[in-house]
Amino acid sequence: MSMLFEVKPVDRQYYQERIRDFLPDRVIDVHTHIWREAFTTRTGDAQGRTVTWPARVARENPVEDLLETYRLLLPGKQVTPLLFGNVQVAADLPAANDYVGRCAAEHGLPALLFAAPQWSAAELEGQLQAGGFLGVKVYLSLADAYLPAKEIRIFDFLPPHQLEVLDRLGSIVMLHIPRDGRLKDPVNLAQMLLIEERYPNVKLIIAHVGRAYCPEDVGDAFQVLSATQRMYFDISANTNATVFAACIRAVGPRRILFGSDLPITRMRMRRVCEAGTYVNLVPQGLYGDVSGDRNLREVDGDEAARLSFFLYEEIDAFRRAAEETGLTPADVADVFYGNAARLLANG
Repeated sequence: MSMLFEVKPVDRQYYQERIRDFLPDRVIDVHTHIWREAFTTRTGDAQGRTVTWPARVARENPVEDLLETYRLLLPGKQVTPLLFGNVQVAADLPAANDYVGRCAAEHGLPALLFAAPQWSAAELEGQLQAGGFLGVKVYLSLADAYLPAKEIRIFDFLPPHQLEVLDRLGSIVMLHIPRDGRLKDPVNLAQMLLIEERYPNVKLIIAHVGRAYCPEDVGDAFQVLSATQRMYFDISANTNATVFAACIRAVGPRRILFGSDLPITRMRMRRVCEAGTYVNLVPQGLYGDVSGDRNLREVDGDEAARLSFFLYEEIDAFRRAAEETGLTPADVADVFYGNAARLLANG
């Protein structure tokens, strides 16, 4: 048995019955975090800007652990990850990005630079080129500290002067959108559309299908976004088949990408939505005291014994959405491999 985590009979059955034959033999995972605890500064919830439950899954995720996770969870599949770091404050960036760059070079893997909005255009371009990065990962926690969490906008952590550089270089942008309204938020939608219109060479990926983890997060977003031509959506850390089906209908299978958000999706769980809020059901005692976290709830007995991995829940939800919308095996192969292969080849 691997020392990293246990794979139980319930997990092997889940994989064999629902996952193995659905996935193509080759997979590209466009959303993975690698980092070492030794150089990562943790700052609680980064001024209330992030949820804290993912930190319960792994204190670090070196690249070796990521690759071992694929061996354990996706046996028989050849998986290529797109790497980036995992940081909460700007002070973490140098070590985090250096580690990602070194791992990418050593293992022949693609990678993104975790970018701070305070960098000048020249600083951003220099770091992209020095590390051989294909683009950037940007995150709201790095926006200026004076901004209230609920008021942060995309351009506060992905500023126009950096978008100009990224557009000129034809770079990838992995974007985790902010704000309590998630995908349906009108400010988010307006700025997403502005990026597509003003920076046509940016390869924009909206992470987690815009954080639409429950149907209530969607609003009229897919009606608005159906007019887009270029932006992509990754399905990472999302288990909502209804949202996936709506995304498929809005933009088609050629602009959807598989992402895992590993190591978070090593969590043993099942997600439910209650009054528009997602709740991860987890085995009692496995992740410490979760009583103060509105996004976690413990279960026990037979219900806990049936829980498998977050990653499987995500893939199975997309499988159900693919069946509902009539995707072909070729479409599924595009989502899990072909779309990302084309994107990275042009990155």
